Amino acid sequence: MQDIHITGGAMTPFGRHPGVLAPELAQQAILKAMDDAGVTKDQIQAIYCANVLGGMILGQLIVRDLGFAGIPVYNVENACASGATGVHLARHALLAQQYDTVLVFGIEQLTALGGGTIPLQRNDHKTELYAKAGMVLPAVYAMRGTRFLHERDATPADLAAVAVKNRHNGSLNEYAQQRTETTVEEVLASRMIADPLTLLQCCPSQVDGAAAVVLSTRPGKKQKPVKVLSSVVVSGIREEADDDILDAEITARAARQAYEQAGLGPQDVNVVELHDAFTIAELLYYEALGLAPRGEAVPLLRSGATRLGGRVPVNPSGGLLAKGHPLGATGVAQMVELMWHLQGRAGARQVAGARIGLAQCTGGGIAGVDHAASSVHLLGV
Repeated sequence: MQDIHITGGAMTPFGRHPGVLAPELAQQAILKAMDDAGVTKDQIQAIYCANVLGGMILGQLIVRDLGFAGIPVYNVENACASGATGVHLARHALLAQQYDTVLVFGIEQLTALGGGTIPLQRNDHKTELYAKAGMVLPAVYAMRGTRFLHERDATPADLAAVAVKNRHNGSLNEYAQQRTETTVEEVLASRMIADPLTLLQCCPSQVDGAAAVVLSTRPGKKQKPVKVLSSVVVSGIREEADDDILDAEITARAARQAYEQAGLGPQDVNVVELHDAFTIAELLYYEALGLAPRGEAVPLLRSGATRLGGRVPVNPSGGLLAKGHPLGATGVAQMVELMWHLQGRAGARQVAGARIGLAQCTGGGIAGVDHAASSVHLLGV
């Protein structure tokens, strides 16, 4: 199979950017990524724009002012997995020999919404009924957290420890929204959102940001080439009344396919960026990704294996909890973070000797399924 390379990448700081429009943020990330890859606009043959809430033909609007004209621009929406889905589609186009070099970027400006929970799918009456009954995402994850504490040898302090770890990592990341450390006591004392999840256990909903990567069939000449070893996007299957809400089936399925595609296993992974929208999510994904056997997520966390300096650091960027979660940009930003680690460019949070990185992203809440989408990518050098 043809090797597909990430030849360059960049992102803007995640956070509030008053007075800066979404297109400007995206353009900053695009230009930096192209410079990082050492490519010009004439070498880009197609563009993929990942966004959730920015409206139609956003990609064309953004790249128009950068001098791109005439090439295909694909606008990709797949909820929180939009950015990862954009990378997935771009990789397949390169494998099909449609193009040699493409650009993928993600952009979101959530501060324009004014705060609160992220809107759910609005054209499905079942999902609307769920939302009216209070089944928004914080409540859904709180139910998982409650069940987790009931079934496992876990305490609220274990959930809080995920936030403490990721806030520490975020303090080392100049691109993170939350750059202050916290303690278990502070996390547990923060405002209750949906028991057992407190405010500091939920990713910020007021965040803007953009990220971009250049993918090519040819290794880049400017930076150490990073290969996309596997790329999987799957949809949720229908849930039954007795389904286990702790099994994260959609992510486990995507992970199995990604490992098989790359000829690797969980034991080969050196660094992970995963979708920690809530603290409980990170623990569930430890098991779904095979980093820990079922029921062993808490021992893995307590052992320190997922901290910086541990056996398999998880979310060295700070994750969604600290770095922030501008929906369309998140999946692409995960690729940028892993690229930096695999190239030895991650600074104070560098995972030493990292050769294989895993990115995992889920997307969307729909009544009757686990998640609407889940993606897993494996990158390597």
